[in-house]
Amino acid sequence: MKFDTRVQSLLGIEIPLVQAPMAGSQGSALAIAVANAGGLGSLPCAMLTAAAIRDEVERFRVGAPGRPINLNFFCHTPPEPDERREADWRAALAPCYAEFEIDPASITAGAGRAPFDSDFCAVVEELRPAVVSFHFGLPDVALLARVRATGAVVLGSATTVDEARWLAANGCDVIIAQGVEAGGHRGMFLSLDTATQVGTMALVPQVVRAVDLPVIAAGGIGDARGIAAALALGASAVQLGTAYLRTPEATTSAVHRAALATATDNSTALTNLFSGRPARGIMNELMYELGPLSGLAPEFPLASGALAPLRAAAEAAGRGDYSPLWAGQAVALSTEEPAGELTARLWREAVAILGE
Repeated sequence: MKFDTRVQSLLGIEIPLVQAPMAGSQGSALAIAVANAGGLGSLPCAMLTAAAIRDEVERFRVGAPGRPINLNFFCHTPPEPDERREADWRAALAPCYAEFEIDPASITAGAGRAPFDSDFCAVVEELRPAVVSFHFGLPDVALLARVRATGAVVLGSATTVDEARWLAANGCDVIIAQGVEAGGHRGMFLSLDTATQVGTMALVPQVVRAVDLPVIAAGGIGDARGIAAALALGASAVQLGTAYLRTPEATTSAVHRAALATATDNSTALTNLFSGRPARGIMNELMYELGPLSGLAPEFPLASGALAPLRAAAEAAGRGDYSPLWAGQAVALSTEEPAGELTARLWREAVAILGE
């Protein structure tokens, strides 16, 4: 069967597979491997400094010369610190602190993730990546105009049809339709009500019908059958994240890798405990104790500060009880195959299914 090839043309890639940007679990090595296999390599930038972004892009361009790169940024509005809410959050974590003999008073609050701003925009203008993608909506009109002036193709994540229409009306070139099965942070921005979230196979054809832009399917796709199904539903490309977390090029931690290796179809849940915003990860001790979604967690991204010393102490003991073990619902399909080989194999098998 034939499928929409606009994403390949727009992004300058040979095969319609996009490596999802995964902060904390990758650097340029993973992006290089995927790009050299013909897909789109991505670099998550929200937790990087401008200097670190420059260094990673330079490594990418040496390792994958002539290949396009996607720089990904968050577009959240930093919240005002709420001392009472932070105190309640730390009180809820008190038994955990006691277990590791951590003094809550010694913990310094930290934002953890920075939104796209003028400084980040200046880096984009300097480096001129082929693709720039945004999570949690889009930056303000002036910043987006500066990004578009570089010639970059702009991608935005939508978790509902309304969000897809909003992105299309506000300057996006390509829509990433992120189903509720996806690992990591939900790209939701018109509402934070998790009840509004839609599965990938239901979302993709509705977004394709609603907007006159190419669509990238994301969420719960971990093998060639999922890729073929998404393309058959009208997607122009597929974004994979969890599938790459166990590859040798990923920087996934040891406790995260161990959890991925034993996870099953019902191992994940949406949680706001680790950052303050809904994200899908493998269930662990903190999620069982407090419940995956809690009104106690401070607003994004402030929840992570109080957890940092707990995460460090537990991981040092070989435990992932307080770590964000991000993963999508297709986690059991993940393998330890090298990223380039995985990318090529998945596309080869998808083509066979599609009969191209």
